[in-house]
Amino acid sequence: MRRAFAGVITVVLACATLAGQSAPRERALFDGKTTAGWRGFKKPAFPAHGWVVEQGWLKHLAAKGQDSQGGGDIITIDTFDNFDLQFEWKIAPGGNSGVKYLVTEDRSGPIAHEYQVIDDERHPDAKIGPHRTTAALYDVIAAPANKPIKPAGEINSGRIVVNGMHVEHWLNGVKVIEYELESAALKAGKAGCKFKDSPGWVPKLKGYILLMDHCDEVSFRNIRLRELPPTAGTRP
Repeated sequence: MRRAFAGVITVVLACATLAGQSAPRERALFDGKTTAGWRGFKKPAFPAHGWVVEQGWLKHLAAKGQDSQGGGDIITIDTFDNFDLQFEWKIAPGGNSGVKYLVTEDRSGPIAHEYQVIDDERHPDAKIGPHRTTAALYDVIAAPANKPIKPAGEINSGRIVVNGMHVEHWLNGVKVIEYELESAALKAGKAGCKFKDSPGWVPKLKGYILLMDHCDEVSFRNIRLRELPPTAGTRP
């Protein structure tokens, strides 16, 4: 009886271990107090100017007519390929920013897929079309007109899911766009956008999460990422 009981315990512990290994791992990318886990794009450290931690927000300061106070874009220390990223954000009136993903540093600039963060009502870039409004895949896939957006100055929640080749953008709990990496439709969209001559934009790859310095005031908090299990569509 004792041996049988020990065997049951062994099986239970083994199952628990396997379950723990397969469970997606969630982590906070911003602790609300420090800039730990972030650095400047193509820089070894976090920018000395332009970005601050303020009342639980990771905030980029407005810098009209300046070179963004020397801040620049910031990226995560780690890279990711399959993930569920969630974050809260608020943009100042007339502001423009974005969250980029699948970012690499082997290009001259941070050319990557972008979840647009912008004041749809006031910023001129948003007036170009819905492919440049909040939650769009910037300049490629338009966000719908009936998306549940809150105005500039108020808190919105964003979500980006990359699961194999499938990508989704969410806004305030609603999925607003989805697309497939390396698909014919995505390649056609790239051919008609500002990235048409940028190599390496369509393929699936492992990269950084990037918060944009677009010279305007924007704040982010509750930035959390759940790593998803590898899929057949993932490249090393």
